[in-house]
Amino acid sequence: MALPTRPTLRVERALHRETGARIAGVDEAGRGAWAGPVSAGAVILPLGPVTTRHLRGVTDSKQLTAAARAHYAGVIRAEAVAWAVGFAEADEIDALGILPATRLAMRRAIAALHPAAGALVIDAVHLTELDLPQRVFNFADAISLSVAAASILAKTARDARLTALDADFPGFGFAAHKGYGVAAHAAALARLGPCPEHRRSFKPVAATLR
Repeated sequence: MALPTRPTLRVERALHRETGARIAGVDEAGRGAWAGPVSAGAVILPLGPVTTRHLRGVTDSKQLTAAARAHYAGVIRAEAVAWAVGFAEADEIDALGILPATRLAMRRAIAALHPAAGALVIDAVHLTELDLPQRVFNFADAISLSVAAASILAKTARDARLTALDADFPGFGFAAHKGYGVAAHAAALARLGPCPEHRRSFKPVAATLR
């Protein structure tokens, strides 16, 4: 599938015409990390052309530098009708599994929206627990502007959490790798063993349990 050069509000506008509801874009960050929470952003944007102009340059958070994400996070928060970030913690991930925990973080973000959303556009994850109209598809953060905005808020919020955890659990390098499975993180795990923020249900962490 050929993706657009930048996300638009086309999906949100179509869903709004169909439902008459406020549309929230929803995305997650941190599913693949070995440590820390999984986060989810939920963003309701105005659907007019001014929003598209103000958020020109907003795209999938993975395509942006950390400085660009920080800049656009402020613009998104100022532009949004409503926004929120939800988390599911490492112990919840271990208890539930990563996909159910991701859904939990998404539901928490959606529940925190004021005003509330009446329909959702979500990247890849169906929220069957919510009785709301949903449009769910892969690469939504490259297609839908509200999902791209949600991805940026989820990523920047989670990165801030991991940077703070670096001071609580020195030696793991959380501020640098944000809990992902890079070589330096693997070496620290082998040397120190897991800390309370590690996901013990993940195989690379479980292999180091003493």
